[in-house]
Amino acid sequence: MEDETQPLYWEPTFEIVLALIQTYPNFAIESIGMKQLKDMIIALPNFADDPGIASEELLRGILNEWYEEQENA
Repeated sequence: MEDETQPLYWEPTFEIVLALIQTYPNFAIESIGMKQLKDMIIALPNFADDPGIASEELLRGILNEWYEEQENA
């Protein structure tokens, strides 16, 4: 299991996806908006990056990874 005290940064995005899955295990992501996704990421306990540098492209990539992980679970 990952060390939960490790800080989270925008890259690598997969670490954020794993934290989202752990924090929001039954969240229905089909109707999530980009602002809500960004707020959820920033609220993660170990998030340590600059919230202002998240682009919509980066957020869409995280959302796609999260969706794929849920589909494969």
